[in-house]
Parts: sequence; structure tokens; C-alpha cells
Amino acid sequence: MKWRGRRESQNIEDRRGSPRGLRAGGLGLGGLVLLLAVSYFSGENPADLLSTLDQAGFSESGDLSSGPPADDETTRFMRVVLADTEAAWSSLFQAQGARYEPPVLVLFTQSTPSACGLGQSAMGPFYCPGDRKVYLDLSFFEELDRQFGAPGDFAQAYVVAHEVGHHVQTLTGISDQVSAARRSASTVEGNALSVRQELQADCYAGVWGHFAALQGLVETDDVEEGLRAAAAIGDDRLQRQTQGRVVPESFTHGSSAQRVEWFRRGLESGRMEVCDTFGR
Repeated sequence: MKWRGRRESQNIEDRRGSPRGLRAGGLGLGGLVLLLAVSYFSGENPADLLSTLDQAGFSESGDLSSGPPADDETTRFMRVVLADTEAAWSSLFQAQGARYEPPVLVLFTQSTPSACGLGQSAMGPFYCPGDRKVYLDLSFFEELDRQFGAPGDFAQAYVVAHEVGHHVQTLTGISDQVSAARRSASTVEGNALSVRQELQADCYAGVWGHFAALQGLVETDDVEEGLRAAAAIGDDRLQRQTQGRVVPESFTHGSSAQRVEWFRRGLESGRMEVCDTFGR
């Protein structure tokens, strides 16, 4: 991506190097696949599973977790990507007569508190509607490369844009509607609603990608990086890696093919209207 020299967002809260929360004895980012698999199959919230692990053997840590400086290249890239999502969604909301309120991106190491509970690196990036913040341990991108085979700066940007997509869902009321519907739904029905919500966030990430291409950020191989990242974290692929079999009714994010399809839809059109995963 041609990102250097572009505007950097100031909506970033850097908590790296701060003694926050708990430190997991032996559970690092390498446990992401296993944790997500248990979450998929049990229907448990990843944060709740981590709380259980904390009680079973995690210890309070007052050690400072040293992280890269605030102006390292990856952090600056995150600032540029976030700024670009702000420009894209501000333009799209303005076209509909609305005002876009951007989220804050929280960078952390190992663990950090959020309005949705304790955030851990092993959970991967996540969005919390309670405080309207995106949480990210930058070491996830190393795992995205090594574990999932999805390297590249556009793949990293896709991850951030997907979480920002959840923020858009909060602003438009979709998140509240899904939460209300899931409260009266069965586990299988609730999982299906979660899949639709996640696929819409993928589509919204594609909408941002369309805008980024118009702004000259996207290079020749970038789109393939994004599509590869979307495919790498499909439920079917994760289940094959962790269990050796696929259980579609336990999907919570969508298959690799679905995630690629909806990301591509947004990418090709650049319009929010094509992202109605709930209407079909």
C-alpha cells in the first residue's frame, strides 16, 4: 500500500508498556486458534473463557510490557489506515445526511481492560460497542502471517477495517438489533445471526477498500492480500485446523468462501447498500 506521507489519525490510545490486567502463564497469541475453536463449538464468549483461565492459574502482573515506540512503522501504518477509514465513512455518512463518529483504536500488549471485559492478545483484534473502541495487539499480525498464511500490509489493513465495520454497525443500530434478536434465539439461530453480522463487517471492510483504491493507496497485489486474509480466518478453515472436521451450525463468522464473497462485494461496489447480509 502507498501509505507513507499520508494523514495519520489521532484517535489512537497506546497502552503498550502499561501494567494492565493479568498476564497469562503460557497462553500467548499462539493460543488464538484453540481459543476461537472452543468458543465456536461451545458458544461461549472468548472473554468469559479467558476469565475462567485467569481464575484457574493466571497471576497478577505488575511488570511493564515493553513495546515498540509510538512512532514505529507499524504504528504509523495503523494511524494512516485508521485515518483513511475515517475519511471513507465520513464521506459515506455525509452522503446520507448523517455524521460519522470515529472509534478509538487501542493498542495493547498481552491484556487490557475494556467495557466488554478483559481483552487478551489470544482473543485477536476485537471491537467493543460498550466503549466504541477497537482493541489490537500488533503481535497478531505476526500470527496472521505465520499461523494463517496471510502476510502483507493490506491484509493488516483489512483486519482493522473489519473491526471498524463493527463500529459502523453500532452507529447504524445493527449491533443493537442483532443483540436483541439473539437474546430470544436458539444457539443455532444466534450463531446464524452472528455470521450475518460478521459478513456485513467484511463487506464494510471492502467498502473501505474501494475508497482506499480511489485514493491511490492500493497497489497491484493488495487486493489478493485482503482476500487471502478473509479466507484464512473462515470458520471452516479454523475448524479443520483445530478439529479436523467442519460443523456449519456452529459457525459464528462465516466460511472462507462467504467471507471472501462479501469482502469482494464491498470492494467492487464501494456502497453500503450491497452489504445487506440480513436481507437475503
